[in-house]
Amino acid sequence: MSASVVVDPDSPPAPAVTVGTVAVVAHRKKNLGGGLDDLRATLVGAGVRDMLWYEVPKSRKAPKKIRKALDRGADLVFVWGGDGMVQRCADTLAGSRTPMAILPAGTANLFAGNLGIPEDLPEAVRIGLHGRRRRLDLGRLNGEHFAVMAGAGFDGDLIREADRELKGRLGRLAYVWTGLRHVRGELTRTRITVDGGTWFDGEASCVLVGNVGTITGGIPAFDDARPDSGSLEIGVSTAGGAVDWARTLGKMATGRSENSKFVRITRGRRAKVRFGEPKTYELDGGARGTARKLKVRAVPAALTVCLPASEPEGSR
Repeated sequence: MSASVVVDPDSPPAPAVTVGTVAVVAHRKKNLGGGLDDLRATLVGAGVRDMLWYEVPKSRKAPKKIRKALDRGADLVFVWGGDGMVQRCADTLAGSRTPMAILPAGTANLFAGNLGIPEDLPEAVRIGLHGRRRRLDLGRLNGEHFAVMAGAGFDGDLIREADRELKGRLGRLAYVWTGLRHVRGELTRTRITVDGGTWFDGEASCVLVGNVGTITGGIPAFDDARPDSGSLEIGVSTAGGAVDWARTLGKMATGRSENSKFVRITRGRRAKVRFGEPKTYELDGGARGTARKLKVRAVPAALTVCLPASEPEGSR
């Protein structure tokens, strides 16, 4: 999968960071390369001497370790895991000046993939230690930051139902399969205001908000999204039932979501969503429960991220 996002090379870089104390916050159940032992050896081999090391069994345990690393003066934080782990860590690091380096060890590594960070341990470590530092945007939904996307309705139900093993084997097709088999995608009265004005008011089955182009399931949904634009892509689907969703998911899975008659997309800095009934919502592939109201906004330059020295091949 080629990266769908390019960070503007002319956008202001974050202040230079001298790597001193390096922290590793790792989801111990995830794997990349030779595993965590290999990571430690690679960092030591690269000359890292002052290292803080934290392992967690679940991504929701990571914020406490991030805060501990910051309290102990970490100058750089390596995050080992997938998008859920990255989201939890990004939410805690947001607003700080400490850079985050991503080690894409999860089932879904969409934020890393969008930024051109490979699933290659030595190269990902090199990017963390010597790559560009850029201040990138995050989204914020109901008080919690996200890096890739957020969704509610059909998308939230789909995330809740998708089997982890199936996602690992089939990637984006797992979401199509799960959606068509288990999720009904019922239409619900939905009102969306964007930057203070009503943008959508009608029956809808799904609302998506993207910070980058390729979203959960590896589906390229927002062609024009950029994580340094200061805005978010906002989409709504009016697909109802298996036939409509089969057509919609098929177009999204092949990168043509804008061609679906059941999809509308716009861009904005702030949005409010009100549903006629509680809907499951998710952040970066992690279900969060149900809500009738969603408040979302872009948080410009919220997070310093370590990026490759050059733009990923195939990017626009």
